[in-house]
Amino acid sequence: MDSTQFSKLNKLIDGNIKLANERDCVVYTSELLTMDSSSSSEEGREQLTEGHATTRDTWGKGVEFLFSCIALSVGLGNVWRFPFIALENGGGAFLIPYLVVLLLVGRPIYYLEVIVGQFCSRGCIGAFDMAPIFKGVAYGQVYSTALATTYYACIMALTIRYLVVSFSDVLPWTYCLMEWGTQCVATGAAGNNSSTPVHGISSAELYFTRTVLREPENLDEGLGTPSWELVICLLVTWIIIALTLFKGIRSSGKASYFLALFPYVIMLILLVRAVTLPGAWQGIAYFIQPQWSQLLNPHVWYAAITQMFFSLAICFGTLIMYASFNDFNKRVHKDVIIITTIDSFTSILAGCIIFGILGNLAHETNTTDISQVVKGGAGLAFISYPEAIAKFKYLPQLFAVLFFFMLLVLGIGSNIGMATCVINVVKDRFPQLPHWQLATGASVIGFVCGLVYMTPGGQFILNLVDFYGCTFIALVLAIVELLAVSWIYGVKRLCSDIEFMLNVKTSFYWRICWAIVAPGLMFLVLIYMLVSYEPLTYKGVAYPQAAYMAGWLIWGLGVAQLPFWALYMIYQQPGQSFRSKLQLSLQPTANWGPRQPQQLQAYLLHRQRVVESKRQRGGFFFDNIFG
Repeated sequence: MDSTQFSKLNKLIDGNIKLANERDCVVYTSELLTMDSSSSSEEGREQLTEGHATTRDTWGKGVEFLFSCIALSVGLGNVWRFPFIALENGGGAFLIPYLVVLLLVGRPIYYLEVIVGQFCSRGCIGAFDMAPIFKGVAYGQVYSTALATTYYACIMALTIRYLVVSFSDVLPWTYCLMEWGTQCVATGAAGNNSSTPVHGISSAELYFTRTVLREPENLDEGLGTPSWELVICLLVTWIIIALTLFKGIRSSGKASYFLALFPYVIMLILLVRAVTLPGAWQGIAYFIQPQWSQLLNPHVWYAAITQMFFSLAICFGTLIMYASFNDFNKRVHKDVIIITTIDSFTSILAGCIIFGILGNLAHETNTTDISQVVKGGAGLAFISYPEAIAKFKYLPQLFAVLFFFMLLVLGIGSNIGMATCVINVVKDRFPQLPHWQLATGASVIGFVCGLVYMTPGGQFILNLVDFYGCTFIALVLAIVELLAVSWIYGVKRLCSDIEFMLNVKTSFYWRICWAIVAPGLMFLVLIYMLVSYEPLTYKGVAYPQAAYMAGWLIWGLGVAQLPFWALYMIYQQPGQSFRSKLQLSLQPTANWGPRQPQQLQAYLLHRQRVVESKRQRGGFFFDNIFG
């Protein structure tokens, strides 16, 4: 730039501090773009659009985004976590707060993240150029997602282990071994034909804990050495993930057709079989029968929000990343309605299947209380379901293969999305690196980190990492993300961006949910979680003190991203005083907007007109949200 233009730019930057309420430091850049077409002006334009001209992957077809999001959101949480959480919190009464939370929290946040990703065509890190001081949110989310990816692969390894043995002539969890002692009760179709309830420990539970996991009662003697069988299964899991991600979203997008659709084929087969079993309808009725008194229990609403939060995979960075590969003008609001509806429908469908099978199990064992045949968490997938399938008199191996293959496909679909999010953070920073190197490197690291879960004490570690590294971190980061987008960047500006991108007006429903309802409910969830906090246990067994310290360290590393990156981004700003640096760090960067240079220039001019109109009519504080 020549000296005149440079002086003008400095004046505009200083003047921008006085316009902090508008949060529009992009105004000065739009003036640069309207300068004469001299060589120096071209240089300024190149600097402004730096990073936008570089090519970025896009979906092969628009429908691949839809299927990839379905594969990401519809996962193991729908199949085993939702039915168990519903049972714990009032059965059918849980469906009411669950659907309310879907409309007030789940769907609005899902739409918010997809819009932000599509608008800026950047990964979750670059998306926070809208408010650089909050970049720590994105880094914390990537950290949490990376942790989840490692232990999610562990669950896939267990699924492969069960899938392989499901081809045996006799399912290995249906009979007792001598080393299990006299307390074992066989769960095969011929194992218990008596109408009298049999007390003891089922062979399915002993097979899972003693043969597959070799699980100790506590961690007093350490974690132990990894099981070579599970290590091989873990290796196979990461090979599948690496091959799927070999060419980036071009390959994972093609795989999404199978990952999203095939589980429903198996679900329909299992549903038909489940409803034809004796006692199945009693189990389904038990699942959907409401206990109205539970609606006044705050824990039920807490459970509904956390289930929706993790079921839809919101506030983990993955949705922003997936949406960043969309066409800029894709009518994505329709996809959001479809995806969130399918996710909730799948949870209810899975609940009917599961409780139909468990109803049959209760019928076979002459048990009137179905809750007594259910084990939560991993036990529901690897103890209760295999135990119920073992009761099938015809072709139990076939239904075992179908069930565990469905779990594998669901888990791989979710894990692909999480791994892609982490890989693309590196890809955005080093675009010259080929996809196959990134996929291979991530898979190797994931495999090595996952070895700890393959030890006898691995489930203790999984439970610890899930709580401190994902659940606890994600809640804090989610609240800060909503405040950053809704209150700092501003709901009104976001709605203006949506109108520029999609040419649609944003209704008051979305605005009030983004600004008040969603962050408010998430904050109440965090408060409830802190107030009701008790030291974490696994199967009622407390952890060693060192494990709790490690858990808080894991949590601290994630949350510490907020102040670290906030201070760093303030330091990076060009202002002379701390106040000016702070104000600039709260505003979008100069090149914030669409990735394509032509669209960016049009957007900057659009923002200039919006700001001028806002100055003329005036406004007040809440105008940024509801105006």
